[in-house]
Amino acid sequence: MVTCYLRYIIDPAKVSEFEEYAKMWIPLVAKFGGQHNGYFLPSEGANNVALALFTFPSLAEYESYRNDSFKDNECIAAIKFAEKTNCIVSYERSFFRPVFD
Repeated sequence: MVTCYLRYIIDPAKVSEFEEYAKMWIPLVAKFGGQHNGYFLPSEGANNVALALFTFPSLAEYESYRNDSFKDNECIAAIKFAEKTNCIVSYERSFFRPVFD
């Protein structure tokens, strides 16, 4: 199991646009076999940082999702929406594995 952690720097004047973008991706991750753990929007503190977490059974399955998403019309539409609205300034991606008792 691998969890992808995305840290976004967003335009604080476009939080509603970023939220719309986030809502597009939640079902798309599930469509490709992942489990979305949510987007987290600014509340207190920094007004330009948002997070997302989603999990795939393996890094290989995540990589398949990434490759397939570039060919999927709904994924392409979500990417174009972010580009059109300029709600995302930058992002970084990291991967984590869980530790359970």
